[in-house]
Amino acid sequence: MARRTSLRFAPHVLSLTLSLTLFCSAACAGPVEIPTRKAGLWEVTITRSGGRIPSQTVQHCTDATTDKDMGGTFAPMAKDMCSKQDMQKTSTGFIIDSTCTISGMTSVTHAEIIGDFNSAYTMKMTSQNSGGPAGMPHETSTTMEAKWLGACKADQKPGDMIMPGGVKMNIKDLQKMRGAAPKQ
Repeated sequence: MARRTSLRFAPHVLSLTLSLTLFCSAACAGPVEIPTRKAGLWEVTITRSGGRIPSQTVQHCTDATTDKDMGGTFAPMAKDMCSKQDMQKTSTGFIIDSTCTISGMTSVTHAEIIGDFNSAYTMKMTSQNSGGPAGMPHETSTTMEAKWLGACKADQKPGDMIMPGGVKMNIKDLQKMRGAAPKQ
C-alpha cells in the first residue's frame, strides 16, 4: 500500500522536475550560463506551496555530458514556449525571469538560485499563472533544494533518476522518446 501511495505522486514530481530542467535550460541559452553540476549523485527535494502535493525527493545521477545534454534537448522547446527568458548572474547565484505558455496556461516566473553547483544549491521560484484548468492556483511557490551525495551507486548510470517509491527512469530515454514523437 505504501508503494502505491508514493507512486501516486511520481508523475507530479516528474512533471515538476522536467519543468525545472526546461526552465533552467531555457535560461542557459543566453550569454549567462548556469554552471554544470558536479558529476555524481544529487538529491533534489521539491516543495510546492499550497500543500496539494507533499514535498518530494528525487535522486539524479549525472555527469557533465548529461547536464549539458538536458539543456540542449529542452532548450528548443523552451524557445517555442517562452516569450521571455532573462537570466542575470548575481554575487550569490542567479536570477531568472521568464514568461512561458504551455497548453494554454501562461506562467510568469521569477527564480533565484543560490549556492554551489559542486555541493548544494537552492532554487526558489514564484509563478503567476493564468489560463490554466479550474482549480489551478494562480500563484505558486516552489523551492528546490539540491545536495551532492557523492558518486553514483554501482547500479546507476548518468541520467538515471530515482523517483519516489523507487521508480527508476533515465532522462536520456525520455530524450529518445521525444525525438521519436510525431511532428505536429
